Amino acid sequence: MSELAERNCQPCRADSPPVAASARPALLAQLTGWSIEQADGMDQLGAQFTFANFAKALAFANRVGELAEAADHHPRIVLEWGKVEVRWWTHAIGGLHENDFIMAARTSAAFNAGFKN
Repeated sequence: MSELAERNCQPCRADSPPVAASARPALLAQLTGWSIEQADGMDQLGAQFTFANFAKALAFANRVGELAEAADHHPRIVLEWGKVEVRWWTHAIGGLHENDFIMAARTSAAFNAGFKN
């Protein structure tokens, strides 16, 4: 598991600061396959994961859901046959918090640990 994935998520409130634009490249460099995308007027971290079939994609989506529940931080998960799209952002601040990068790293670690084709 990466150093980023091992960090603890911090409680986030509406007045919590977003990740500074200058800090984003260093955090993003620690994530393979993730990009910052604009959606619904805010920056979000997004990645797509591919699988051999629907059952594996569903199992991965459920694993991401378990990680989200454990951290009390919830992504957008889109499940299709052989594909799962995951987007992390912090609703309370309308953008990206360090927690989003941590959860993206944990998502990738889960994929690499048991779901990578």
